Amino acid sequence: MNITWRLAWRNLWRHRRRTWLTVGAMVFCNTLLIFLISVQLGSYQMMIDNSLGAFSGHLQLQHRGFDEDQRIRQSVPAVSERALQVEALLAGEAVAARGIAYALASSEERSFGIQVTGVQPAREPGVSTLPGLLREGRYLSGADGEIVVGALLARNLRVGPGDEITMLGSGRDGSFAAAIATVVGIIESGIPELDRALAQVSLPWFQTVFNMGDHGHSVVVRLRNLDRVPAAVVALQPLLAGAPELVVLDWDQLQPGLRQAIRSDMASAWVMYGVLILLVAFSVLNTQLMSVLERTREFGVMLALGVSPGRLARLVGLETALLAALGLALGVAAGGLLGLYLQQAGFTFPGMEEMNARFNLPERIYPPVTLASLLWGPLTVFLGALLAAVYPALRLFGLQPVSAMRAS
Repeated sequence: MNITWRLAWRNLWRHRRRTWLTVGAMVFCNTLLIFLISVQLGSYQMMIDNSLGAFSGHLQLQHRGFDEDQRIRQSVPAVSERALQVEALLAGEAVAARGIAYALASSEERSFGIQVTGVQPAREPGVSTLPGLLREGRYLSGADGEIVVGALLARNLRVGPGDEITMLGSGRDGSFAAAIATVVGIIESGIPELDRALAQVSLPWFQTVFNMGDHGHSVVVRLRNLDRVPAAVVALQPLLAGAPELVVLDWDQLQPGLRQAIRSDMASAWVMYGVLILLVAFSVLNTQLMSVLERTREFGVMLALGVSPGRLARLVGLETALLAALGLALGVAAGGLLGLYLQQAGFTFPGMEEMNARFNLPERIYPPVTLASLLWGPLTVFLGALLAAVYPALRLFGLQPVSAMRAS
């Protein structure tokens, strides 16, 4: 076995330029794959944070079934106190209580259906990016009778800061709910569905208008890191022990389409990655096939001396494995160094900073360096290179010693 390794390594460097060109192609491909996959994972992280940060948060404590029906009676009792309990269990995380109801909003000229959300003005900026997306006016101060609305809703109702909106709806006890609110701010999130129905008021006033008592509909949690979600769900289980009607929902349950969108994008990206890997595999195939053809006489002599075709095939396979391993090691090293740099310095492209600033997002992507981003692509290239050696190795089984030794 030691002789086989020595022969494979020696054969690899018979044509140094050809070997280095092939290794160089693999290193370039591996480095590019590490970069692309890291940026892709970083963009997914930003997309998740953007989607969750706009409204839903990473976790929510709700009444069981409220996420599907959103009926006003499916409420969380003592919602503000629950928020304080959640904050105590998840030290350092942003927590806020909310209430949700539906109403008919009317201005002097028009009427539209809206979703009225009661929020805690001091806590809401911690769990949502919406307070930072004001286009006009200011955010809620906590006073009764104030409301901030989405940009499309403001345009549809033809209202601006200082104008009044009349709200008509139903209270939690089935009573008639009516109130007049003064617009103090207009939010432009860039999400048409949200901007068309968004209306936020302070939670205490919301509870008064809709006869909620101390009830609300959700305790929203925004975590510092997406990886903390499973531990946070476990940490909140004691709150559910005495309240079987309550449930903790994570981001995947709150926005089930988000993970599906990520999987779809990843699948389309791997089509492009596959083309790149296929090109490298053909490069390896060309190198090894030329190596086998050049050594036809040598292989003929070895066959005549009693070496089996299977052993020669294993030798070619070992040469390919050493070639691929060299490309893997150098590629992972180069890609890892590039990834570590981008993880610290960040990555951006023209126009990204302006676009992200508009949506209250970070100006740069910071691609994470993980085992997945480092090894996912290079290991696929390694396997592709090994598969490329199958055809040159199989040719050896058809060699005849006499004819092979006569080959020029």
